[in-house]
Amino acid sequence: MKTFSAKPHEVKREWFVVDATDKVLGAEDKKYFRHSGYPGGIYETNFKKMQQRFPGRALETAVKGMLPKGPLGYAMLKKLKCYAGEQHPHTAQQPKALEI
Repeated sequence: MKTFSAKPHEVKREWFVVDATDKVLGAEDKKYFRHSGYPGGIYETNFKKMQQRFPGRALETAVKGMLPKGPLGYAMLKKLKCYAGEQHPHTAQQPKALEI
């Protein structure tokens, strides 16, 4: 039995809009870490501060943790677009509403 591998022209892509208003995205006491690349350059922040400064980053971090690690997961993450609020520049793609 052969493994099916879809060609790029055979894949049908769709756009979805997920409204995360009044949804629980994380715990208030959850800590997020990032590193500057220099020795001792680790930074720590909590969920509340991250939501105030970068509203979409907590959701992106959560999705990134659920995706596979490697080239396929990285390609999938590039397709994710997060926007704070209801406005987005993708109305031409006619996105469908996805309820969670």
